[in-house]
Amino acid sequence: METHQFSPPLLSLFPRRLMAAVLSFGPKVWELTVRRRSVFLSHRNRADSLGLGEKGLCPFKGRLRLLQKGGADWLAPLPEVNLFSHVCIQSHMAVLLLGLLQLRLARAPWRAGRWRGYCGGPGPQSPAVRVRFAPSPTGFMHLGGLRTALYNYIFAKKYKGSFILRLEDTDQTRLVPGAAENIEDMLEWAGIPPDESPRRGGPVGPYQQSQRLNLYAQAAEALLRTGAAYYCFCTPQRLELLKKEAFRNHQTPRYDNRCRLLSPEHVARKLAEGAEPIVRFRLEEGAETFQDLVYGWNRHEVASVEGDPVILKNDGFPTYHLACVVDDHHMGISHVLRGSEWLVSTAKHLLLYKALGWEPPRFAHLPLLLNKDGSKLSKRQGDIFLEHFASAGFLPQTLLDIITNYGSGFAGNQMGRTLPELIEQFDLSGISTHSALLDLEKLPEFNRLHLMRLLNDKAQRLQLVKKLRAMVEEVYGKHLEDRDVLSEDYIERILLLGQGRISRLQDLVSPAYSYVWTRPAVARAQLQTISGEVDVIAKLVLELLETPGIPLTQEVLNQELKRLSEKTEGVEYVRMMKLLRMALSGQQRGPAVAEMMVSLGPKEVRERMQRVLSS
Repeated sequence: METHQFSPPLLSLFPRRLMAAVLSFGPKVWELTVRRRSVFLSHRNRADSLGLGEKGLCPFKGRLRLLQKGGADWLAPLPEVNLFSHVCIQSHMAVLLLGLLQLRLARAPWRAGRWRGYCGGPGPQSPAVRVRFAPSPTGFMHLGGLRTALYNYIFAKKYKGSFILRLEDTDQTRLVPGAAENIEDMLEWAGIPPDESPRRGGPVGPYQQSQRLNLYAQAAEALLRTGAAYYCFCTPQRLELLKKEAFRNHQTPRYDNRCRLLSPEHVARKLAEGAEPIVRFRLEEGAETFQDLVYGWNRHEVASVEGDPVILKNDGFPTYHLACVVDDHHMGISHVLRGSEWLVSTAKHLLLYKALGWEPPRFAHLPLLLNKDGSKLSKRQGDIFLEHFASAGFLPQTLLDIITNYGSGFAGNQMGRTLPELIEQFDLSGISTHSALLDLEKLPEFNRLHLMRLLNDKAQRLQLVKKLRAMVEEVYGKHLEDRDVLSEDYIERILLLGQGRISRLQDLVSPAYSYVWTRPAVARAQLQTISGEVDVIAKLVLELLETPGIPLTQEVLNQELKRLSEKTEGVEYVRMMKLLRMALSGQQRGPAVAEMMVSLGPKEVRERMQRVLSS
């Protein structure tokens, strides 16, 4: 921890409101303490906090550029930003940035004696980190949901926090059977299981919103008592007419707030008559500016562009806006990491927090994950669901790697990163606001890297042997002439020889590798079209296999096969290899003949050569 004192003469230059706002920039927690007209600025690792490079020149959040001049660090504004700064420097010391921020920057929080701003990662004095992934079970788990869940999981694990799964199933009309179970199944398959969930339970359950209706009713009642919410008796027919009228006038549909003007007597009479109203939240002008940990300072005056939103329907189920606020509060959520499509709604949620008298969590909105062409990922794309990737043989590690490789918040675009490496490298302040374009055509290449990593681990390799054995029995079971191909040693040898060339385990049971498991039926006439010396070549190979003291490795076999070609009359080496490849595999293309022989083993090669002689 570094602490720097600024003397009273310099203190006169620091407007309190501005000083607190400027201190909010940077990826660390800063602490400002005022004692006896002196300012003490404390933070951890100033080079990391200010983004200082070794060369003394680097961009700072796109607003300031760092320069070195006369042995001291100077800060100057970028010309395109309406920003002005003073310099308050001592050589090799952290700097305090001053300036007049853009007019839209609202008053930053200031408390007597001390100000503390969160800037990208929980500090040592922060409360426990609790994050949540809150999907709606209106569809099965897909790549977009996995990415949001992954960022929450990584953030929680990096800061020794808790990762919570909460199912937002309040829209009962759109629920898909089996979707709730699929979401938790896929999180476990991906290796990012929740610490608390509907299946695992936890201290703040239940973890399905449909089982928490009493909490939403209590919150709505509290808002009604204070006048922050009101009953709305408008019929669906009237609301539909409002929508049509807006479209006719080329306007955005919005509720006209008619029922907020009803008198208490009118409301009491309607309730006595048995009316079943909905509850709306009263949007007020003067939305506060908030700092998003990805998008920076934001302010959305929702009251000027939207009508009062519904927060509780007449069936007792809440809408998203009330439910997420109530649940995040009662579940002790410290940080909300969710898609950027909810950025505008955050102003509405902050108004709800204020009306309920609750402290809001910190928000970080993640940019969208898009297709390579910039189009949105859609649930209508059947190939974006995790079940599709799992059944196609793609590893969960591969999906975690590729969706972060095309995102941001990590140290560069590196292929082949593991989950522990992602957790170690993650930096929330490094997340870009640009959408991530996902190139799924590179998925096989990512999978090949992770498959090779698993094969290099003995325990993981044995698990792959078991999976491949089950695949072989399923695909070739009825056609297996020699059950020895199901032995652990044989399958392990096939896996090790195939690594680097296959991208999925399924590749090894494809037609291209059928010769590994079954003996091909090759007619003698087919071999004679390649060379008339079929018997001569087959006998030479059998003699090679019987030669004592020759290790049958790829390198040795390559050398010996070249020598064999010299013993044949008028048969080129290339033509001999074509004939042997056809005799061993029944295919014109494939791995090198020496690799085929090592894969099959001397016993099986001998069997296939004898078949050639007897055909």
